[in-house]
Amino acid sequence: MSRMGKEMKVCLPLYKVLYSLAFAVILSIARGVTHTYEVGIACEAPMALLASVFCADTYVQEIASRRSEVWRMYPMKRKVMCIFRRLGIQECYLLLLGAAGYGMFFLFQDPLPLYAPGTGGESELHLFLVYLAAMLVTLNFWGILGNAAACLTRSAWAGIGVCLVLWLTVNSTTGDRLLGEWNMFSYTFRNVENGGDLNWIKGKALCICLCIIMAIATPKIIRKRG
Repeated sequence: MSRMGKEMKVCLPLYKVLYSLAFAVILSIARGVTHTYEVGIACEAPMALLASVFCADTYVQEIASRRSEVWRMYPMKRKVMCIFRRLGIQECYLLLLGAAGYGMFFLFQDPLPLYAPGTGGESELHLFLVYLAAMLVTLNFWGILGNAAACLTRSAWAGIGVCLVLWLTVNSTTGDRLLGEWNMFSYTFRNVENGGDLNWIKGKALCICLCIIMAIATPKIIRKRG
């Protein structure tokens, strides 16, 4: 089996795939939407929380498993590359799941377009591509955060708790009022009636910067807490 295949087996066990699929299906049925622009809004925050839960055990599972003694003998560079390879696999899977979940809303609820065809508004394809771009950043940020928080606390559950507190803070009217365009969920709170208003990208740019900082800090966190 190839290295990538082995990593997929470790970081994408069957139970993770099953509960994430169930999550996407239930979300697309239970979260009501009226217009198509609401689909991305309905998906972003829940998928962010799923990414935190999904990725929280990326490293700490090695501490608790029978592989821990072998893992400790690996050089730091190999550990870090392994962690980011697993994060990449999980986040690619979640992005595909997010795309499928977007489609499920159309399957189960058949939302109405905000603009009538030919009126010059955003096309459905454009809405979907913007959603994918925003979701890519969102999943990366919350996935890396979930792993970093778990590494710091040496517990997947504690790491999830840290992410949940931040998630509840920024995914609220108070978070929107305080952070505005720099909110981690700026895509959710964007001005949907003005497709040309791209100020929400500032929030995603902040997420990218924080991802870089967490990636740089990961070796130090593992060295200190590993």
